Amino acid sequence: MRLTSLADYAVVMMAAAARRPAGARLSATALSEETGVPLPTAQKLMGRLAGSGLLVSARGTGGGFTLARSAPQISLADIVEAVEGPIAMTTCADEARSDCVLEGNCQVKPHLLAVNGAIRGALQNVSLESLADAAMPAPPRAAAAAEPQLQGEMK
Repeated sequence: MRLTSLADYAVVMMAAAARRPAGARLSATALSEETGVPLPTAQKLMGRLAGSGLLVSARGTGGGFTLARSAPQISLADIVEAVEGPIAMTTCADEARSDCVLEGNCQVKPHLLAVNGAIRGALQNVSLESLADAAMPAPPRAAAAAEPQLQGEMK
């Protein structure tokens, strides 16, 4: 699985927005310049993020966008779903759809639903606040233990 470029750009833009002081007005132009996301794409994404309730727009002089909730209250899942729609690995995992031709004979649906829930849960547990933190988090213990150990220098 891989995030689309639009979802990736939305995460980068929201993280940049979260690094601003609370209540600071944001513009697509400023976020585009700061993040490198092309301006037309930044404008499109800000519209989607506002439409999904993650950003609030204000018109007029001094207008722009602000985060609709504080960064700790916005998750990676919220951002991805704002751009991509519901997180669903397969058609049957999307509650809004039920058009799988294999559903009558499928023996793996319960497992796929569990996997889908785990993926969504993992994304839900990553806050925008942590994404905005410039410091890299330490790798999970399981990942660190799985890394190969370096041998001594070769002579």
